[in-house]
Amino acid sequence: MNRALRTTALLATAYVAAQMLADISSLKITEIAGLSMDAGTLVYPFTFTLRDLVHRVAGVHVARTLIVAAAVINLAMAGLFWIVDKLPAVPGVGPQTDQFGAVLAPVWRIVFASILAEVVSELIDTEVYRAWAHRFGERRLWGRVLVSNAVSIPTDTLLFVLVAFYGVVPGGDVWEIVTTNVLVKGAITLISIPWIYWVRRGREGDSQSPDRSSQSRI
Repeated sequence: MNRALRTTALLATAYVAAQMLADISSLKITEIAGLSMDAGTLVYPFTFTLRDLVHRVAGVHVARTLIVAAAVINLAMAGLFWIVDKLPAVPGVGPQTDQFGAVLAPVWRIVFASILAEVVSELIDTEVYRAWAHRFGERRLWGRVLVSNAVSIPTDTLLFVLVAFYGVVPGGDVWEIVTTNVLVKGAITLISIPWIYWVRRGREGDSQSPDRSSQSRI
């Protein structure tokens, strides 16, 4: 297996794992600086940068396929949790059995909101990344992460929070969750920017114009 295939496999695994960890962690609502947010926000923003890395190494078609595959896997995970919750519990085993459904049984409105937001925002991230790569080639790699995430993060947050909580949670709390999520996700994006320099562009990594492919990085 060559280096590009190994890198793609590792990045794709990390992307799907981060998606799943974020969905499970989101079951806990926590606070940062007195503002409420779901704990999945600590993990989920990395998926945008991981998608950017897959795009760079393996190309836009692989990146799009990965987005859809992750959505299917997350839906399958929710379906499995629903089935497990319906199975009879053996009494006396422990709280992990007795309370499984109380924690992990899916709330389908939130599952739908999560998957919808993930697919739409990640596909938007793909197109913004692609446009930046076409415009600048190998220059300003940092901009691919910063600009694409700056568009996809608010899109993801607004879609998820409004579809999941509108009409259920008071309006003021909804906008507090949106604000906190955008700020935290933005801060995590800044941490992940250097990752784009750690991978090599693959043969179809950027779909960029030939006249820009040989330009130096800045």
